[in-house]
Amino acid sequence: MGLISLVWGIVALLWMVLAFIPLLGWGNWFLIPFAAVGAVIAAIGLLFTHASKRGRAKTGLLLNGIVIVVGVIRLSIGGGFI
Repeated sequence: MGLISLVWGIVALLWMVLAFIPLLGWGNWFLIPFAAVGAVIAAIGLLFTHASKRGRAKTGLLLNGIVIVVGVIRLSIGGGFI
């Protein structure tokens, strides 16, 4: 689960970089739920993994959390919320 959430977070981070390009900001509407699913996978990985092997799940949770926060800020600045 940790590896899946880490890869999910990396994909979300790359998608976030693409969403910074003008006229591609609509990607944030799909990015936020995508990263939320990755955060849930990471949280499940944290619950069911031994304490010494939680590094990947913690990193995946952090990456997905950063992507969610930046996506929400980007939508609020760009007038994406109605």
